[in-house]
Amino acid sequence: MDWPAELKALDKELDAQEREAETLVAGLTEADGGWRPAENSWSVAECLDHLATANRVYVAAMREPAIRARQQGRLRRRPALPGFFGGLFVRSLEPPPGALSKLKAPGKIRPRTAPPLSDAFAAFMKSQRDSRELLREFADLDLASITFPNPFISGLRFSLATGLHVIVAHNKRHLWQAWRVLEKAGRSTPPADARRSA
Repeated sequence: MDWPAELKALDKELDAQEREAETLVAGLTEADGGWRPAENSWSVAECLDHLATANRVYVAAMREPAIRARQQGRLRRRPALPGFFGGLFVRSLEPPPGALSKLKAPGKIRPRTAPPLSDAFAAFMKSQRDSRELLREFADLDLASITFPNPFISGLRFSLATGLHVIVAHNKRHLWQAWRVLEKAGRSTPPADARRSA
């Protein structure tokens, strides 16, 4: 399929984030992955575990409306971009975190306490594959007009286009956070491609 530019960009970013995560964990021990810079902060493993859970919840919420839209023949009519308010929310997730994005994660997507690094990494990579599968399966739909219920805020609906951009921006934020954890541990300086989000 000859994808529109904004869908190619989303797919490319999801792929880049998978490679960034591989670079992030390369050479880390389970102890490295579980180290926290402060008692109330997250480890690298917890950052990845949080992303895996959040992505899984978002993809699950988006899939059923996408299937219904497919049955209704709601094919692409405009670019798959967030609207004004959706765009504001997406930008609020971009690193470094601002006042809004420093709010605590909803309980259903808080990371497990001290998950094994290997397990958290595998779960994140699976969530990435599921996100890319959703994008590719429904790329021909009118993603900017098809909505789904926000799984965390009752009564709020996002377009599927916004949801996909949220996943990418949220990944950026917590991969950025994980690199900062390694820096504080004196374990690593982010490579150039990882610093693109800083």
